[in-house]
Amino acid sequence: MVELDAIKTELQTYELPMKEMKASLQLEDKAKRVEELEREMEAQGFWDDTERSQIYMKELKNLKDNIETFHTLESQVEDIKTLLEMGYEENDPSLVGEIKEEFKTFSEAFETMRITTLLSGEYDKNNAILKLNAGAGGTESCDWANMLYRMYTRWAESKGFTVDVLDMLDGEEAGIKSVTFQINGENAFGYLKSEKGVHRLVRISPFNAQGKRQTSFVSLDVMPEIEEDLDIDIDEGDLRIDTYRSSGAGGQHINKTSSAIRITHIPTGVVVQCQNERSQHMNKDKAMQMLKAKLYMIKKEANAEKLSDIRGEVKDIGWGNQIRSYVLQPYTLVKDHRTDAEVGQADSVLNGNIDPFINAYLRWINTSAANQTE
Repeated sequence: MVELDAIKTELQTYELPMKEMKASLQLEDKAKRVEELEREMEAQGFWDDTERSQIYMKELKNLKDNIETFHTLESQVEDIKTLLEMGYEENDPSLVGEIKEEFKTFSEAFETMRITTLLSGEYDKNNAILKLNAGAGGTESCDWANMLYRMYTRWAESKGFTVDVLDMLDGEEAGIKSVTFQINGENAFGYLKSEKGVHRLVRISPFNAQGKRQTSFVSLDVMPEIEEDLDIDIDEGDLRIDTYRSSGAGGQHINKTSSAIRITHIPTGVVVQCQNERSQHMNKDKAMQMLKAKLYMIKKEANAEKLSDIRGEVKDIGWGNQIRSYVLQPYTLVKDHRTDAEVGQADSVLNGNIDPFINAYLRWINTSAANQTE
């Protein structure tokens, strides 16, 4: 049957990717590591160290999940092959629907795992800290920043991740001028690092009395939450530390005292802010943690030996720097300018469906890295 032939042909295209995935996962090494962890966890006194036991349990779970997921994929392939044989032998058209459904389930699971295997960066598994800044466009840009904040929180919710607002500055008329927030969940940074850059909105602005199309821009910075002590020297003389009264959402402790902290690293121009903790001291500690993480990532990206080699690069939040455009009028289209990935249903994207862009970016960056090593 023609439909069975088509499914069989498509299934064959997964043979090489499955072999490549199996090799990249290093399943034998993972199985050995599982045995090592389980032996250590059986040792006397292991559970007395709560912090270490939690780290081991997390690693063990991740290893077992990877092994089990790949074995499930292999089983799905065998099940589909068996169903195909039955379909050919019995010449039963009623099996086609079942086989298609099985193949769809397999292909979706394969794609999900393939993306996960691309998350191999040093801090990809960490929580992510995002900072949105409204650019050119006034109130329209502030509203756009608020729309993007909503988009990322919706995406986080769909993954079962949690969101903590660290700092927020409301717009004068509507929206937000800037917001720093942390998304907590496994691989949050690995996924969201793809979103760093300038995001462009084109629509008929509700704030434009003449009903004209307007273009506005918002920049997004993304960095990992790094809790361990980083090997990075910061000269106290290079810092300007300001205190201010908190604004925006923050609960009963907000606006009582000037407990919010803004730290500027003068040589690079990097600014971090925190207002959501219960005291000025805690806000300062969190802000310093963010600053160290940001400077570490800048240093790493620039391949600099020391921090003093780094100087800030000022980029306009506007034309020429955007990574993605969101067009709402006269048609709807969201397009990533790096990968050329696009989605016609802009509302779906703004409601948090950004996985097509994240996945396309991870494939693109992985292919680019592979080409550079050849």
